Amino acid sequence: MTTLATPPQESEREEAPPAPPSQARRHVGRWILFGMMLCVAVIMLYPFWVMIITSLKSETQFLSGGGFSWLSWKTLTDNIPIFQEVLSSTIVCSASIFVILCVGLPAGFAFSKLRFRASTTIFLGLVSAMMVPLQAILMPEFVNVTKLGLTGGYFGAILVYAALGTPFSTFLFTTYFRGVPDELIEAGIVDGLGYVGVLGRLVVPIAVPAIATVTVLQFIQIWDDLLVGLLFIQNTSERPITVGLAVLAAGRTTSIPALMAGSLVSALPAMLVYLGFQRYLVKGLTMGIDR
Repeated sequence: MTTLATPPQESEREEAPPAPPSQARRHVGRWILFGMMLCVAVIMLYPFWVMIITSLKSETQFLSGGGFSWLSWKTLTDNIPIFQEVLSSTIVCSASIFVILCVGLPAGFAFSKLRFRASTTIFLGLVSAMMVPLQAILMPEFVNVTKLGLTGGYFGAILVYAALGTPFSTFLFTTYFRGVPDELIEAGIVDGLGYVGVLGRLVVPIAVPAIATVTVLQFIQIWDDLLVGLLFIQNTSERPITVGLAVLAAGRTTSIPALMAGSLVSALPAMLVYLGFQRYLVKGLTMGIDR
């Protein structure tokens, strides 16, 4: 008498899922990650803490190592027009970034979506300009700007900063706009917007991460630069804050607390801009990885 084999039960045919990690292991991993992030934060913020503490001391208190005073801030404001220099740096940064965006946005859109003769060659030549160091072209630029008579105020420095930042912005916008669907551009053209209307009404609103990335990176680079401001802004009433701090440090007797106070004032705007655009900056820097 033959007997039929019974099929295996459902629980026997399917393998048991792997056991999830224990709750204790997850807690340990979180605490390790938190400890690593805390160590990195302490290392990054410690210089600013030293700047704050040092700026709240007089020269005598700094040398003796005890006490607090606002005398260093008074020394700073008495030696250099710190607030006027901050305003000058803000004007130069804002105008330079405005020019960089006005040139880089349409250039990136043209290189990514329009087809014209020698576009690849021109784009490669523009990108190769990013590899030229500033020190190699600084003196020829100074000679040319001097011949144009633009070294007395802001305009010469703005032109130089715009020329230095345009290749990077064009490259970044080109990379970003290549991820925009061609159907969107064609639909805008069919609706009668034209390329200028498509750029202004369709492309720019979705390019906010790229715009924020260019703005933040160029702001930090221009705000912290010394060479261009020192050479191209020869009017002492319009010099940026980096030049003012360099003049303060080059004096016969340098007050370390006053210098730390000025450095703190100089560092705060760049930190605030970075923190304000941080989420857009991360998205903008990683926008070409998953496209």
